[in-house]
Amino acid sequence: MRLPLIILVLVALQRLAELMLARRNEARLLARGGVEHGRGHYRLFVILHGAWLLAILAQLDSEQAVNWLWLALFMLLQAGRAWVIASLGPFWTTRIITLDRAPLVRRGPYRWVRHPNYWVVAGEIIALPMAFGQIATAAVFTVLSGALTLWRIRTEDRVLAPRRNR
Repeated sequence: MRLPLIILVLVALQRLAELMLARRNEARLLARGGVEHGRGHYRLFVILHGAWLLAILAQLDSEQAVNWLWLALFMLLQAGRAWVIASLGPFWTTRIITLDRAPLVRRGPYRWVRHPNYWVVAGEIIALPMAFGQIATAAVFTVLSGALTLWRIRTEDRVLAPRRNR
């Protein structure tokens, strides 16, 4: 197995592990009275991110050279992803689930930036395919993900607005 395929398999495994953590956190939040919002667009995210990984895989050449600068950026973004997940702790999910009586998280990157998780994902969508020279994949999925993410941010902001001023 060549390096590009190993990297892609590791990313897929990471995402699966994150989904398991998200499911556990979702179950706990719902059991505490959490409410899910924006359920309609969640399936589109799953499809988009799955298609993104498959598109990268379909274009992988086992002899493909890795662009180390783009890969380094992707790895840096993984540190950002871990920081977001650690900062949100039991509130981190891949869905929008609110627990009205819980205060908003204002630690970690949330001290400085609203929606740091979406900034990380935007960078990942570009950086990973670029690490393998897949410019078109980076461009197409950046546009698709950007549109979907804007929908999600509007939904999340609307749901969280009453709690922002507490």
